Amino acid sequence: MTKKEGYESRTEAFLLPLMEKHRFELVDVEYVKEGGTWYLRAYIDKEGGISVDDCEVISRILSDWLDQEDFIQDSYILEVSSPGLGRPLKKEKDFQRSLGKDVEIRLYQPLNKSKEYTGVLSAYDKESVVIRMEDGSDMVFQRTDIALIRLALDF
Repeated sequence: MTKKEGYESRTEAFLLPLMEKHRFELVDVEYVKEGGTWYLRAYIDKEGGISVDDCEVISRILSDWLDQEDFIQDSYILEVSSPGLGRPLKKEKDFQRSLGKDVEIRLYQPLNKSKEYTGVLSAYDKESVVIRMEDGSDMVFQRTDIALIRLALDF
């Protein structure tokens, strides 16, 4: 396990019982470096949407715990927020909830001269994702080839 994975895993283990207590869902925890700055991000959600006050409650509890445990060696910025409308599908429950809905897929490498595909999520397993295209055909993508998959946004 890398240092990054260890930080994420330990933070997630702390947050899961807290999420249950507050009836929130822990969508994801990520430890990433952007523009020379490290960020520890926790994305939370609940039925009807998460509020700023919800994020503040979790942020205060998490911040106090992180100060006490002091296991992250780098300086970082803590963020607790909603996953937003462009929420990526990462966990089993995300894929299950999104079956039958329009999704966007971005690939690391072009397939048939395109890196972006949109269609209805019709099936998935640990290795692959299947979407039904507008013309009724199915496209199968290997999960290792997918850079991002999320619900398609219709405006």
